[in-house]
Amino acid sequence: MTSRTTEITLERIALIRRLVVAWDPAGQGAPVIHPDAPYGSLDRDGDIANVTGDDEGAAEEHRAVGEALVAFLRHAELKPGRYSYHNPLTKLDLSHVSDVFREESTGTSPEQIVFEVGPEHVALIRHLAMGWDEARGVPAVDAAAPYGAGGLEEAMTRALGGAREDLAHLHRSMQPALQIFLRSADIAPGDFKV
Repeated sequence: MTSRTTEITLERIALIRRLVVAWDPAGQGAPVIHPDAPYGSLDRDGDIANVTGDDEGAAEEHRAVGEALVAFLRHAELKPGRYSYHNPLTKLDLSHVSDVFREESTGTSPEQIVFEVGPEHVALIRHLAMGWDEARGVPAVDAAAPYGAGGLEEAMTRALGGAREDLAHLHRSMQPALQIFLRSADIAPGDFKV
């Protein structure tokens, strides 16, 4: 059996860096790429063309970015530490997805996020069950089994190599951890196993 590979190009890295991570409240909850504005605006094809310089084939490139994202999560490197980013979800519709930082009483999210990415976040990112959500047309983590087969705590414990406290909090923190990983993790262009 041969393993599948995908090509990560400079353009795909640039598009991955623009992906907007939201929270899918279904099932166990899980990170999802914002379905209406995957690259930050409501003009998905225009966002892709701005990076690739090609007005044709945006749908195919979007799907290829989803495939490259799976390899990116497995192979890119990020040093644990404190990171900050401008929260793109503050200006987007959150009727079908959520933001773990959203204050329910006011319906607002902070504009600037400062977050500490630990080695446990990077370990869990490597195990995210990332696939393609056909209904929404974006990459998404399987909300029923975000880290693979088994219950949430069992799968997280397996991915982390041992028991940890407050796994529910750690799981919800995967939205900002993944957003930071996509924006800041290092990878060189090339062909990678999926």
